[in-house]
Amino acid sequence: MRPRLLVISPRFLFPLDQGGRIRTANTLRHMKGGAFDITLVSPAPLDAGRYAEQTAALCDRFLSWPEAPMSRLGRVLALTGRLPVAVATDASAAGRALVAAELAVRPDAVLVDFPHAAVLLPDRLAVPSLMFTHNVEAEIFARHAQVARMPMRLVWQDQARKMRRFEAETLRRFDTVIAVSVRDADALRHAYGLQRVEPVETGVDVDYYAFHPPADAPPFGPTEGTVVFTGSMDSRSNIEGVAFLMHEVWPLVLQRRPQARAIIVGRNPAAALVAEARARGLAWEFTGFVNDVRPFVARAHVYAIPLRVGSGTRIKVFEAMAMGCPVVSTALGVEGLAVTDGADYLAADTTSAFAGAILELLDDAGRRSAIATEARGLVVRQFSWAQVTRRFEAICAGAAADYKAVVVARIV
Repeated sequence: MRPRLLVISPRFLFPLDQGGRIRTANTLRHMKGGAFDITLVSPAPLDAGRYAEQTAALCDRFLSWPEAPMSRLGRVLALTGRLPVAVATDASAAGRALVAAELAVRPDAVLVDFPHAAVLLPDRLAVPSLMFTHNVEAEIFARHAQVARMPMRLVWQDQARKMRRFEAETLRRFDTVIAVSVRDADALRHAYGLQRVEPVETGVDVDYYAFHPPADAPPFGPTEGTVVFTGSMDSRSNIEGVAFLMHEVWPLVLQRRPQARAIIVGRNPAAALVAEARARGLAWEFTGFVNDVRPFVARAHVYAIPLRVGSGTRIKVFEAMAMGCPVVSTALGVEGLAVTDGADYLAADTTSAFAGAILELLDDAGRRSAIATEARGLVVRQFSWAQVTRRFEAICAGAAADYKAVVVARIV
């Protein structure tokens, strides 16, 4: 009989339109049928049934409580509470009761997805425990504070302080913390004095994101070219990054390529950005939610990651690289990923450097091809989900085995 792994997520994992969901879902999908019998518990929206088949592919048993999103007023009122708003929104009495019931039957290990899920846990965990943290959460708020204007800067600073305290208290409760990069693991050890932090790199489905050589993209003239960005456009980090691309970078691109186009692929684009693009007559398309980003990436000539706020690792980087769309990114956009500037992508942090890198790739077909080929080779060799998940599963199994060994030693 396989050992039982209880997985607790504060978010329903479908649709796969956010980095955390993609990472967790693919990890579980490749773990199913392996070392553990997996029970997944999470909230579920009213339309969860439409994802029944996809959910079943992740686990041996799925249990849920009704999803109840916090109202806008509730979020505002939560600003005065002890918890960060992003954490308070995941609190649920029904979820806490279900988690307590599942812990009572003593799984062999419990894996908690995101520190936010701590609001669903009892005060003490009596089984081997692992925390899968996709970011250094407090960094996200601190970085928002750095780029925000008053008075929002004060709000972000307050949320950063609350998250730093919450993150420290939460992560110290777990036997093992799994981080998404060596960089994040080091940052968590340094910030919170954690004893056991294991890095597991981000993966990509190299078959689903099949290679499309840049030469296969639609031809374009000397004044044209298409730049693509993918990501949930109700994410503050993505909104800020796309605004940077539009306001600061794009005017420089248009000086050389006045017919250049940008395609922003992702759900719920900010109305202000859409209206501004239309008012300025920019050749920008905001797609809203799409079931499949691949056709948009395959038709683009450059993949832009203009992010200046956030933490963790961006799965979109490896998706673009797997498909062969050459990447231009800020340092934060590829933070924590083992990629090389000039070989796998072009690095650019200033306005002029970002515009220059886009134009360099649009101007040079050979450069586009070389970077695309090198990047595809990298992700195939090192970052397929199958490879990444083997390490993840081994860490979970090791935590369970270590716990049993300690218990046996105490009895003896």
